[in-house]
Amino acid sequence: MGSFGKLATRALETEVPVMVKLQELIRGAKNAISMAQGVVYWQPPKKALEKVKELVWEPSISKYGADEGMPQLREALTKKLHEENKLYNSSVMVTAGANQAFVNIVLTLCDPGDSVVMFAPYYFNSYMSFQMTGITDIIVGPSDPKKLYPDADWLEKILSETKPPPKLVNVVNPGNPSGTYIPEPLLKVSLSLSLSLHTNTQTCKNSLLCVNLPIDAGSWLVVDNTYEYFMYDGLKHSCVEGNHIVNIFSFSKAYGMMGWRVGYIAYPTDVEGFSDQLLKIQDNIPICASIISQHLALHSLEVGPEWVTNQVKDLVKNREIVLDALSPLGEDAVRGGEGAIYLWARLPTKYHDDDYAVVRWLAHKHGVVVVPGSASGCPGHLRISYGGLIEDDCKTAGGRLKKGLEELVKDGMVQ
Repeated sequence: MGSFGKLATRALETEVPVMVKLQELIRGAKNAISMAQGVVYWQPPKKALEKVKELVWEPSISKYGADEGMPQLREALTKKLHEENKLYNSSVMVTAGANQAFVNIVLTLCDPGDSVVMFAPYYFNSYMSFQMTGITDIIVGPSDPKKLYPDADWLEKILSETKPPPKLVNVVNPGNPSGTYIPEPLLKVSLSLSLSLHTNTQTCKNSLLCVNLPIDAGSWLVVDNTYEYFMYDGLKHSCVEGNHIVNIFSFSKAYGMMGWRVGYIAYPTDVEGFSDQLLKIQDNIPICASIISQHLALHSLEVGPEWVTNQVKDLVKNREIVLDALSPLGEDAVRGGEGAIYLWARLPTKYHDDDYAVVRWLAHKHGVVVVPGSASGCPGHLRISYGGLIEDDCKTAGGRLKKGLEELVKDGMVQ
């Protein structure tokens, strides 16, 4: 059956972006403060901006660059991956943000008809990336109700029983929308190791060695590490590496470069043909990431990760403000907060089928905007972002949110 009205079925059947839905939902809401979009309030490092401000006059800035990224930036990123992420056998491609990186990976690894795995609550843009590339068999797995960790036992069952096995398993760590951090043992043993076991069932006898065996016709693990620096309470981010693992990173949040659009892929060097196929996708989407943006990314790396962690330290205050704002829902209703810039909250049972209505009411009645959990496969929840506001503005938004939730719990959505 052909597409309707000359529009592609895969586009028609892709979810409407939740941020577009929110714009329609809150239209007419006066002076509403957003705790919806996943952004940070800071700009890139001043030293880095100073170094690139004169580059607009350089002829090379206006020309195409290497598809895979500027050599000097890729060299710096490889060094960073070695020193910070302990990834020693990964090659680098620079992309126009982490979302574009994810689309590159899906187009490189997946065919229409393949099945893929995500865990609810999932990152809505990744779900849409599958849909718009023709991947319709999206298997959404459960997470631990208390910790929101991906259910590794469920994944083991799916890998064992699904024929052919899912082509790709996607996790975000720390989580978007949950703010949950997947501990290294779970990420390394329960997720990546179980995938490699099913990838290499005929050749793998020693589970401790499986992570480094070549990819066969099995499953890939794609880990989005966008919030690698956003860790709290003494927790440390970790990565996993192997010939069935791809890691995605971003400059957007860490260095305040949302509008500059720079991300990168760390993919297994030893998988034959991977880079060649990835380059085909890259050349037909952005050709290359913005050259001046790549220069800013390079100079931001020179400033160092300590600059980022100093910015992130201040978000602890915002997190506490939002935790207090969510207190009317009850302590057991709030999850996440170990990492990233989000808290995840469960609404009272009577609103589990109407979180969009709650979001609209909060915006129009109380002047604060949050994201409905339905966008991430979990109706009856809210995602609250605390990264985009300076502390004083966060206090104002938090006060509005708390007042709204108190009224919601006590009296309902009074107009």
